[in-house]
Amino acid sequence: MGRLREAKTMFNGLRENGLAPDSVTYNMMMKCYSKVGQVDEAVNLLSEMIRNGCELDVIVVNSLIDSLYKAGRVDEAWQMFDRMKDMKLSPTVVTYNTLLSGLGKEGRVQKAIELFESMIEKKCSPNTISFNTLLDCFCKNDEVELALKMFSKMTVMDCKPDVLTYNTVIYGLIKENKVNHAFWFFHQLKKSMHPDHVTICTLLPGLVKCGQIGDAISIARDFMYQVRFRVNRSFWEDLMGGTLVEAEMDKAIIFAEELVLNGICREDSFLIPLVRVLCKHKRELYAYQIFDKFTKKLGISPTLASYNCLIGELLEVHYTEKAWDLFKDMKNVGCAPDAFTFNMLLAVHGKSGKITELFELYKEMISRRCKPDAITYNIVISSLAKSNNLDKALDFFYDLVSSDFRPTPRTYGPLIDGLAKVGRLEEAMRLFEEMSDYGCKPNCAIFNILINGYGKIGDTETACQLFKRMVNEGIRPDLKSYTILVDCLCLAGRVDEALYYFNELKSTGLDPDFIAYNRIINGLGKSQRMEEALALYNEMRNRGIVPDLYTYNSLMLNLGLAGMVEQAKRMYEELQLAGLEPDVFTYNALIRGYSLSENPEHAYTVYKNMMVDGCNPNIGTYAQLPNQS
Repeated sequence: MGRLREAKTMFNGLRENGLAPDSVTYNMMMKCYSKVGQVDEAVNLLSEMIRNGCELDVIVVNSLIDSLYKAGRVDEAWQMFDRMKDMKLSPTVVTYNTLLSGLGKEGRVQKAIELFESMIEKKCSPNTISFNTLLDCFCKNDEVELALKMFSKMTVMDCKPDVLTYNTVIYGLIKENKVNHAFWFFHQLKKSMHPDHVTICTLLPGLVKCGQIGDAISIARDFMYQVRFRVNRSFWEDLMGGTLVEAEMDKAIIFAEELVLNGICREDSFLIPLVRVLCKHKRELYAYQIFDKFTKKLGISPTLASYNCLIGELLEVHYTEKAWDLFKDMKNVGCAPDAFTFNMLLAVHGKSGKITELFELYKEMISRRCKPDAITYNIVISSLAKSNNLDKALDFFYDLVSSDFRPTPRTYGPLIDGLAKVGRLEEAMRLFEEMSDYGCKPNCAIFNILINGYGKIGDTETACQLFKRMVNEGIRPDLKSYTILVDCLCLAGRVDEALYYFNELKSTGLDPDFIAYNRIINGLGKSQRMEEALALYNEMRNRGIVPDLYTYNSLMLNLGLAGMVEQAKRMYEELQLAGLEPDVFTYNALIRGYSLSENPEHAYTVYKNMMVDGCNPNIGTYAQLPNQS
């Protein structure tokens, strides 16, 4: 906001003291508002200025038009343009350029052409920015032929193209696979100026795509001489990223190899997009091999960023051994791992429950003087809590908060969840209440853990109070919050309240998923409210939510208990038509329904079908079967 507040105070002070702001003051104030995006305030000042008969400044009006466009208020921007005549202001080249840019972004090519022609008719000479803006509009909207005509018109009108002009046309030609034409424009550019980063990153991917790798290498070499080999890491990353978008993977890799073999590139940054794209296409092992080839055979020294990129991708698909090999390699070549590296590997140990190994790695991190961050501490706490080392997790936590560590909800979540799961809810609540002492506000996930914990032990009163407290504290319940509450109310037999919250869930704009429907359908079924349960089942399907086996099993069981065995049988047929495979609970539900309806023959027929289908019965199956006389 800069010093807007001070400017506003001084401006208001003028009026309070009976002094009328002049044109300069108004214009300065409007410019301030426009710069910070407070467009309404600027427009109001303009209206006030007109009422007071002050002289208007075209620069400020241009700024307002630009601000309105950027705020998505396109119609108002054009209205402001139309009002310029009434304000006795003539649009300048800046006015037209602003509107041309907006039309280009909207894809309104014809309207942009009309505005450009109108500009010339009104004796407002377009400048290089005008042409560049129009060329950008044409090329991004697949009108390259129009762009080429406009480029010719530019030279006829004695308006000198700059690098951006050529880059824009080259981009459009490459986009339409007119590589030779783009190559010609590149040579025209070189006659009067030097290509830049964008030129190279636009042209070379197109050349590689067409197999003109030799030309691409030659241009890259010349460019490196031109800039005296002073390019930053982002150049190589952008070049390889663009090449991977345009060209086939194999051609992109050959191009990268040629860059290295010709001594043009000795950076490792091109490896990052290469690794990411290979991994995106599920070729993680090939990415590992390529990384190995470039670093060990072609002599590229990998940096921390490259190592972290590949380690992360390998861990994502559980190639853990390869990731550990890379971790060892990076240390062997003197590349120091950072907190991000350690955190990725600590998380692996944590998820595997390898607490001893986790602490060994944590100690290594400390010994290497790599400072743990909040993520590190959260991983350690979470890993301890989830591996039945809850008291150790709590000790570790309290050691941290006794220093300068500021816990977050991610720190508290695993601790509160762990305490709730082992029935230590009083401790969980104490920890929850403690959060504010450390400046940490509970989030929705924390409330969900506690609501679930109390719901599971049947304390629905506390669960409901926590839900209401969450709402009162301005935290919006999510789908999980409602699903947990609906489930625990159903389990406690408080189905009317569960139904109330289920309907509230829908009214808040959240979409219930199959889990939420399953919970309420099962709750209604257990309460023998089968008509309502079936209505929700139909609603679920009408919303495009596919019922799962739990949905069918629940309905079949409760329909059977309600004596509606024929409807239960229809559910059995529906689940098969849906491509679901019945399990032991499906068969047990149907057997029980037939047994209760005193239809032992059908019950035994289901049992025989179950055996034929290869589904092993359990104790419940035999308990449901009627005694044969």
